[in-house]
Amino acid sequence: MADSNIWSDEWGEQGEDWSGGGGRGKAVARGEDLGASLYELDPGNFVVYHFHHRWEELLVVLTGRPTLRTPEGERTLDEGDVVHFPVGPAGAHALKNETESPVRFVMASTQGAPEVVEYPDLGQITAQARTGSQTGDQLWFIYDVPQSSP
Repeated sequence: MADSNIWSDEWGEQGEDWSGGGGRGKAVARGEDLGASLYELDPGNFVVYHFHHRWEELLVVLTGRPTLRTPEGERTLDEGDVVHFPVGPAGAHALKNETESPVRFVMASTQGAPEVVEYPDLGQITAQARTGSQTGDQLWFIYDVPQSSP
């Protein structure tokens, strides 16, 4: 693995925006069943509200004071706070940086595949896997949930 130090400012090539609202990220450790990534959100950046059907996640705030949204509402986290997100709707979460300084955090998660992720605010569900699909590419499918009529 290239650079796995959580304090390094080397981010390497950044792919498609993983968060929905900007930010930088890199894998810092990865096994077959467990992995961790380092992320940094500049002021105004965010991670879109979502939950996983297979991956449990564990958030560790390194620097800054992000605002966490869960099904219970919003709260500001402090440096050193650790939050567990179980699978399913009870583990739904989003982060945003409403401060004037960057927020840096580690997100550790189980790494099973295939994985299904729901984005309630966007009305989308994704199916994803590291294995190839019938297209020959890795599986990455986005389903737009039909809007229900009032």
